[in-house]
Amino acid sequence: MKARVNIAHRLQSLGVIVTVLLVWELSCRLVGISSLILPAPSAILVRFVDLILTGTIWPHLAATLTAVLSGFGLGVVAGLVSGAVISLVPAVERLVYPYVVALQTVPKIAIAPLFIIWFGYGVASKIVITALVCFFPVLVSVMAGFHSTDRDQLDMMKAFGATRMQILLRLRLPSALVLIFAGLEIAAVMAVIGAVVGEFVGAQQGLGYLITALNFSLDVPGVFAVLIFLSLIGISLHTIVRAGARRYVFWIRREQTPIVT
Repeated sequence: MKARVNIAHRLQSLGVIVTVLLVWELSCRLVGISSLILPAPSAILVRFVDLILTGTIWPHLAATLTAVLSGFGLGVVAGLVSGAVISLVPAVERLVYPYVVALQTVPKIAIAPLFIIWFGYGVASKIVITALVCFFPVLVSVMAGFHSTDRDQLDMMKAFGATRMQILLRLRLPSALVLIFAGLEIAAVMAVIGAVVGEFVGAQQGLGYLITALNFSLDVPGVFAVLIFLSLIGISLHTIVRAGARRYVFWIRREQTPIVT
């Protein structure tokens, strides 16, 4: 029964996107919208295939994937460690967390040129920007998860003589996994944004750089085609994180999982 419901939902989603594309295509053809304003889906598809067959997309895709995956990994590790330390040490939370929040209020696009100066036009600056974008959602989700630990369970483990490490690994971490994975899902999507922001500001390769180059040549279908590649990267990374959540948070129904904002 559940499988049938899932299939029905997927078919409904497919029907929505097909309808949107058909209306889009017909509107461009019947109204005569210029491709410089809004290209038809068929024109975007042709450009998408052309980028693949000519090999133009591959070096840029590799550069962006490197920045996204490396920055995501670095940001997640930093967020997990920092969130655990800040949550478990009240003095650190009181003294450090306000400054972390203040740092996150600064728009990354505003400080991206500084990272270009410090780390150069290569992939290193894009990794750092991506890591910073991913860091805060993971940090907040870890802190929220650790603070949501049931007080009665915590007191019981202390009464039975559990060490801090045992409490962390057997109580705090398992109870926080739902919120942690929610933060990871947000970070997975934000990672693509961080990498592209860095490539917009200054890069020699990458999908963000390619979008800028296509904009200068007024290749709007090509821009939309590159956006499809970026969407595929984000969807793939998000799907991997969701699969991890189903594997490690199997005791929670997916529809009950809270979302961290």
